[in-house]
This record gives sequence, C-alpha cells and structure tokens, in this order.
Amino acid sequence: MCLMCLCDEQETELGRQQAPGTCPYCGGKVHALDVESKWNFCFVTLCFRIKRRYHCSSCDRRLVLYH
Repeated sequence: MCLMCLCDEQETELGRQQAPGTCPYCGGKVHALDVESKWNFCFVTLCFRIKRRYHCSSCDRRLVLYH
C-alpha cells in the first residue's frame, strides 16, 4: 500500500522596511523583510518560524549579515 503525504513550505511576507547601509555589489538601498515560514506534513504544521532577510532594492540580491 502506498501512502501519499504532502510536504510543503509556505512563506508569507509580513513587512518590509528600509535598513541602514548600502548594497556592497551595486550601492543600492537595502530592505529588511520579515518572513513567516511554515513547514506542513500531511496538513499538520510541524515548524513555524519568523525570519528577517535583507535584499537590495536595485539588483534584488539576497544579502547576508555577518556579526
């Protein structure tokens, strides 16, 4: 018997604001995005997480913040 379960990740953008600094690649403005992600397995939510991501508004690259 073969059981098919659906596994997927859903991401929703919660907010966007301008972050300090400039893009090291093109010199454009940096935006901070708050993203909510959910991992579902057979319609049951396994993981719920809110992350902050940084993107350049000009070249649309994802930027990584090193502490």
